[in-house]
Amino acid sequence: MERNQLEKHISSMLDNTRFCSFATVEGGKPHVRYMTVYHDGLTIYLATNRKSHKVEELDDNPHVHILTELKDDKPDEFLQIEATATVTKDDSLRHKVWNDWLKPWFEGPDDPDYVILEVKPSRIAFAKDMNVQVWEA
Repeated sequence: MERNQLEKHISSMLDNTRFCSFATVEGGKPHVRYMTVYHDGLTIYLATNRKSHKVEELDDNPHVHILTELKDDKPDEFLQIEATATVTKDDSLRHKVWNDWLKPWFEGPDDPDYVILEVKPSRIAFAKDMNVQVWEA
């Protein structure tokens, strides 16, 4: 698959991904949690609390890994994403990412504890039917 086609396919898969496993490093060991996904192209945005362990862990080590959820209709199709993440309080991005799934944790997009993790991939492995294609930045 050509690079441009692969990028479009990855973006399309992210369009249909509601959740992901998001791994940071804590004390030299992986720390994984399930998170909701928002993206713009290949850049992924994750909402979190500025006081969370994730933010502390990213201060120490910005390298992260994402595994997209498996779908019942496509159990052999998923993404493994190696990336770096930064914390942002950009107001326009916070409003863009805001959705009803976040209401149990935040008062709204202007909640001072609500921040966005901007995840920039360096490598994405697209797996389908036991075949893997790799995109690299």
